[in-house]
Amino acid sequence: MIAKMSKYDFVLFAAQSGDFIERLRGLGLVDITVTGWEPSEEDRQLLLDIEGHARAEEHLRAFAAGEHFDAGAVPFASGAEAYAHYDAARLSAAALQAEIARLQKTADELRPWGEFSADTAGRLAAQGIVLRYFVANGSVYAKSAAEWSSRYTIEPIAEEGSNTYFVVVAAPGEEVAIDAQEMKAPAMDIRDAERLIAENETALRELDGEFSRAAASLPLLAEHAAGLKERLQEVRVTATARKEADGMLAVMEGWAEKETSERVDALLAEYPNVVWIKSDPAPGEDAPVKLKNNRFARIFEMVGDMYARPKYGTLDLTPFFAPFYVIFFGICLNDAGYGLILLLAGLFMLRRFREPTMRRAAWFATLCALSTVFFGLIFGSFFGLNLKEYFPAVPFFDFQGRFFSVALAIGVVQILFGMLLRVVMITSTLGFRYSFGVLGWFIVVLSASLAVGLPMLDPAWAIPHFGASSPAFYAALGVGGVLMLVLNTPGRNPLVNFGAGLWDFYNNLTGILSDVLSYIRLFAIGLSGGILATVFNDLAQGLSPDIPVVKVVVMVLILLVGHGINLFMSAISSFVHPMRLTFVEFYKNAGFEMALRPFDPLRKMNETKNE
Repeated sequence: MIAKMSKYDFVLFAAQSGDFIERLRGLGLVDITVTGWEPSEEDRQLLLDIEGHARAEEHLRAFAAGEHFDAGAVPFASGAEAYAHYDAARLSAAALQAEIARLQKTADELRPWGEFSADTAGRLAAQGIVLRYFVANGSVYAKSAAEWSSRYTIEPIAEEGSNTYFVVVAAPGEEVAIDAQEMKAPAMDIRDAERLIAENETALRELDGEFSRAAASLPLLAEHAAGLKERLQEVRVTATARKEADGMLAVMEGWAEKETSERVDALLAEYPNVVWIKSDPAPGEDAPVKLKNNRFARIFEMVGDMYARPKYGTLDLTPFFAPFYVIFFGICLNDAGYGLILLLAGLFMLRRFREPTMRRAAWFATLCALSTVFFGLIFGSFFGLNLKEYFPAVPFFDFQGRFFSVALAIGVVQILFGMLLRVVMITSTLGFRYSFGVLGWFIVVLSASLAVGLPMLDPAWAIPHFGASSPAFYAALGVGGVLMLVLNTPGRNPLVNFGAGLWDFYNNLTGILSDVLSYIRLFAIGLSGGILATVFNDLAQGLSPDIPVVKVVVMVLILLVGHGINLFMSAISSFVHPMRLTFVEFYKNAGFEMALRPFDPLRKMNETKNE
């Protein structure tokens, strides 16, 4: 559900803004509207600093877990000093790493020429003896060496791979016409390059001391980053506050949860020289949104947030799509063996993590894994093995033979459920008569599904006296037609309603048909994953040599690699496609409207954020 909000309008002296924001931040309950904020150059630098601190914390946590971290390093005196030293060390390390990479490339080019003196080569050139450096394919060199030697003085230097490296002794300006690639004369030998690489690597390792001290200062660094974020909060609020009375007064808009607004009222009553007005949001006003759901639905808020939060004053669809999502995931993966692996991963995460966001992710994985095990057992699949062959007495559901039509039926059920939720939402916001158009479509689709769809699934499911040619069915279609064609918009001319209803009829009919067909993906994804699992089992059996120990090793390798790839690909598909059905088909038919922003109150940034 969406938490109820109270709106506040504040008027105070502009000079008090900083202290007022700090008091609100300490309370941690008020979201100040900062719509339309345009950062200045100074603000952009502040944003870059905040981003830099986030990257620094991430890098230093990884460094602290590595082998180069000095556990005895002395922390810096402050977070600002720690970040300054870290940033300087980071830039130096990046320059050293780039230089090492350049030198290693140079060393690879010098290695075939071995050890030599560049000074000696220079003195020879001064005396009229020029060394030219060439590389050719080994077979070409072997074939042409005698002919080249008759014209030039040639000395082979090294053979690497299929290439031969050699030197031609020539006079200054002499043209050397041979079928080989001439290379740039080395400026140093391999010993010099390796010495420089070692020096730069030593300098790079010396920076580990700076990184160790910065890593030991992580709490101070986090505190400094929190201060920057709080400064950004103040900058945004101050910049977007409306200035009145020649800039002496500041007018701000704030929001607080209705259930905690009394604490906000108490703070405002004590704060000097502030005038405030408290009100309820007007219909259609873009209030910030906070979701308050039960423990089950809260797990799936992370899925809904990947699209958007619902608009204030509408319906939170999270509790309603969550059960469908779990079911769809299990149907798409539908292998009990794969489900057990995901279940172990989910239980490990539950045991390992205590942070709220990761705990929700762990419960999400666990619930989806349980659904996968459940449907895998129903469909009789365990790591691609057909359980019907091992348990013939168990009546497993025939996935390949019957689930195509079942997938369409599941789609009709979710679409009808979305329409019903839309009727409820319109009724609660505008009134029941404004929902007649959607209600008419609901009646038509439901009637057609019961009268035509059920007998197609199973003739035994036909409802007596409510078939495709029964008077009751036509009466239901007539009621639905009147609602969606004549009464779709209250207070409007019936002829106009009829014209608009005809246009909507075409759009909605084609839209519903395409929406229902989208649910075929439940069948297609489940079928493809099951076929791939069977293929890997057959490959493991067919490609294994008939040698006792080797056969087992090869089978295990093929099964591990094959099922690992299939599990990875199928799990991604099982995660993405139910989400697509939720955000496109279900949200559209439920009339979902997105919020412009979530509820994000001013608070101390070093405090844990739990919603």
